[in-house]
Amino acid sequence: MRFLSTRVRFHYSWIIASVVFLSLLAAAGMRSTPGVLLVPLEHEFHWSPATVSLAVSINLVFYGLSGPFVAAIMERFGIRRVMVIALLLIAMAAGATIYMREPWQLDLLWGLLVGLATGAIASVLGTIVANRWFVKRRGLVIGLFSASNAAGQLVFLPLLASLAVSFGWRSAALVTAAAALVVVPLVAIFMRERPQDIGLTPYGSDHVESEAAAVAQNPFKTALQGLMLGLRTPDFWLLAGSFFICGATTNGLIGTHLIPASMDHGIAEVTAASMLALIGIFDLIGTTISGWLSDRIDNRWLLCWYYGLRGCSLLLLPYALSSSYLSLAVFIVFYGLDWVATVPPTARLATELFGARNAGVVYGWIFASHQLGAASAAFSAGLVRTWLGSYQVSFISAGLLCLCASGMVIRIGRRPRMGQQVVSDILVRSDAPVVDGIS
Repeated sequence: MRFLSTRVRFHYSWIIASVVFLSLLAAAGMRSTPGVLLVPLEHEFHWSPATVSLAVSINLVFYGLSGPFVAAIMERFGIRRVMVIALLLIAMAAGATIYMREPWQLDLLWGLLVGLATGAIASVLGTIVANRWFVKRRGLVIGLFSASNAAGQLVFLPLLASLAVSFGWRSAALVTAAAALVVVPLVAIFMRERPQDIGLTPYGSDHVESEAAAVAQNPFKTALQGLMLGLRTPDFWLLAGSFFICGATTNGLIGTHLIPASMDHGIAEVTAASMLALIGIFDLIGTTISGWLSDRIDNRWLLCWYYGLRGCSLLLLPYALSSSYLSLAVFIVFYGLDWVATVPPTARLATELFGARNAGVVYGWIFASHQLGAASAAFSAGLVRTWLGSYQVSFISAGLLCLCASGMVIRIGRRPRMGQQVVSDILVRSDAPVVDGIS
């Protein structure tokens, strides 16, 4: 069915972008829930911070590792089908957590199942949709998709924290499940695979892109081919290594432990959740601007600045928590503007290096390293808190890691001709699709 003519000013790609944004927003709210539940679960079941942090770590590992395989599965079976199944799985697993009594049940439900399902509705999805539906404004769209993480925090965190304090943590889990169910019909009704399916060209393009409608290849094999393509390219290691640090210093450390760290310093849970939501507000601004800038400025230098500023803000955090609210406000502004501002330039660099057709799977592996970093930080920070009684060592270590990442990213593309030749040779030998973005 032809929904819109290519001559109509409003392009259907923006409807697709809106549906994906709402799905990513809901998934971000679900991923932020463990930060609110950390202390209530410790109090009710007498579990240590390390025990609860292990479940969060499992969630982050499977959230990341599912990315490249989900990208391949989406190519094989379709985006809409995968999104609907993932949202239903999130609702089922989150709803079932109200009956848990043992740590292994938390590991299974919120760690494994929710981790796998939210991994299907993550940055990899945004990259695939942006590459299929947009030629112009692609960086801006990726920035908006990345900003959904901040918007999810803004919408869900204060609400979930209030519910956990007033009615218990189970009410927060049920709201999370309900949010997933609300998004399902929107995806089922409005989501489409490609512009060509409804007689359109991608936004900003005057011709139909030469892209196969489906790939009849084993998704597992496709994902592994993408990994091999990346492992033989030095720039992949720089992108993956810096993104490992990105995950460790965002989702893993601050997203999981800022609320309990604030409570250690006498800040109420709802207030701490509101602080994290404020970070989300500034992240929404910063990531959207980052997407706009990634269309115009060398993405390596953007990443260099982002990691450097994040490192400085994390080094400030232990002092800010122990001092005035003014210091905390400075941290919230500078860290918030930088929360996931790294995603648009990282995704664009992956597309430029490996081509739009391969970017989904290869970026999936880069994003997997992000979540491995997040998982490492989530568990290690909980362990350090159990051993030393504070998060100070974790915050300072994270700040220093960001400064290291700032130096790593500036080396990306230092020998572009050699890197492009390596990618081309690998694609020829592996019979992989032709890379569009490499000239």
